[in-house]
Amino acid sequence: MKSLFFRMLLAATLLTTLPAAAQNAFTPDQIKWGAVPPFIPAGAQLAVLEGDPMAASGDYTIRLMMPDGYRIPPHWHPRRENVTVISGTLKVGMGDSFDVGKMMSFPAGSFAYLDPSMHHYAMASGQTVVQIHGMSPVEFVYVNPNDDPSKKK
Repeated sequence: MKSLFFRMLLAATLLTTLPAAAQNAFTPDQIKWGAVPPFIPAGAQLAVLEGDPMAASGDYTIRLMMPDGYRIPPHWHPRRENVTVISGTLKVGMGDSFDVGKMMSFPAGSFAYLDPSMHHYAMASGQTVVQIHGMSPVEFVYVNPNDDPSKKK
């Protein structure tokens, strides 16, 4: 009898939470893409899936859709960055200078996390989508301040 009660309670709980869960779930065609913020090189598109990446604190999840050959110059972040490659191939290099010969390729399904202050750079091979999650706010600190697109006119 107890087993039946617990199964019914579990079923009732799942049924009452499904509508709320559906509000926090997206199929690919429901994701809204827009322009990247000015501190990320133009040419890519960004989608915010969860949270506010620019808030003073809190969790966020974003996706970045990059065209073939898109580059992000050497930079670092004050907070940990967690990256999953959704499609395409992300090439990543470590250090202060963009060197294609020293980049590693990460195909769809790959995951990496970068601890604060790790200097790195990236490039898309084919159209590439990555999902990034972490703690707000998202900040890019470019190794060479002249690479910061928000400083260019």
